[in-house]
Amino acid sequence: MVKYFCNTADIKSTWDHVVSAFWQRYPNPFSTHVLTEDVVYREVTADRRLLSRRLLMKTNRLPRWAERFFPSGMSRCVYIVEDSIVDPVNRSLTIYTWNLNHTTLMSVEERCVFRDSAEQPATTHLKREAWISSSIFGFSKPIQEFGLARFKSNQAKAMKGLEYALSNLQGEAPQRLLRDPVKPASEKAKEAARTLASAAAPQAPPRQFL
Repeated sequence: MVKYFCNTADIKSTWDHVVSAFWQRYPNPFSTHVLTEDVVYREVTADRRLLSRRLLMKTNRLPRWAERFFPSGMSRCVYIVEDSIVDPVNRSLTIYTWNLNHTTLMSVEERCVFRDSAEQPATTHLKREAWISSSIFGFSKPIQEFGLARFKSNQAKAMKGLEYALSNLQGEAPQRLLRDPVKPASEKAKEAARTLASAAAPQAPPRQFL
């Protein structure tokens, strides 16, 4: 089973500004977990599309129960590949991201598409999708629930970071350029956290997961 997430948002800014802000969104005070970003590939195609691949290094504080699934000494940093396609003809920006390591514990694949709004002037429409999976036998469902809750929290911060970059780009004080309130954790997410915390209690003998 894979957890699927999808939402949409209308950003009160032109597509050109959103694309420019996308490249300038780090660092920002809402994404302090993003440690590094490096461009590893870039190409302009014959049809004028800009293809880019970047490598990001991020860190997230692990809940106590997750320590059980990490061998001692294993890096807590996550390496993310980000592929993007800027299409100025069709005025779209498509971004694919996925994690390279810790995929047994959790794999997160994300796709974001920014398009010129056909209905509202000076507005960019965003569609965000994510697929979250885990290969930890016996615990994949609660881990996926936890991953979905954390993804929702992180994507809300990412939107605030983009808003911050747009404000800087336009020379304005930070303001709400979109409406995407952070919702409290669902009951399923809370139950998943309780299940995982309970499972992380000392047991004998402990089971090893690789």
